[in-house]
Amino acid sequence: MEEINNKKPLLTKLDIKIYAYDIDLMGIVSNIVYVRWVENLRTKMLDDYYPLEKLLKQNISPILAKTEIEYKYPLTIYDKPVGEIWLCDMKKSKWQMEFIIKTDSKTNCIGKQTGYFVNLETKRPAPMPDDLYSIYEKTII
Repeated sequence: MEEINNKKPLLTKLDIKIYAYDIDLMGIVSNIVYVRWVENLRTKMLDDYYPLEKLLKQNISPILAKTEIEYKYPLTIYDKPVGEIWLCDMKKSKWQMEFIIKTDSKTNCIGKQTGYFVNLETKRPAPMPDDLYSIYEKTII
């Protein structure tokens, strides 16, 4: 996977709490837990910049198509990771986000998510709302 992009439009950060049920038999955070954390980050980004309720009122929903994660360094229950996510590309109906989960001293994982906007009635790709694209556009300048 390529290195994470330097521009971070719609950057969203989230302190992550590690629970006992996140730990596997080796005492480290299970790989699948990172996927849940990325979902939490993506949800927070929507809450911060364009709430899901606003999209749903327009009969549009984001749909996840792909998640890629490159695990760099394991986390334990004693770590205090922070997640960051941002939009790295936005087209007519397709979007791509990059994310990083790290502690003060290490990058624990990096990755990308790709998705689309879909019309909830037709179940077909839908263009993103103009005002959402405007928010994105203002952050890439």
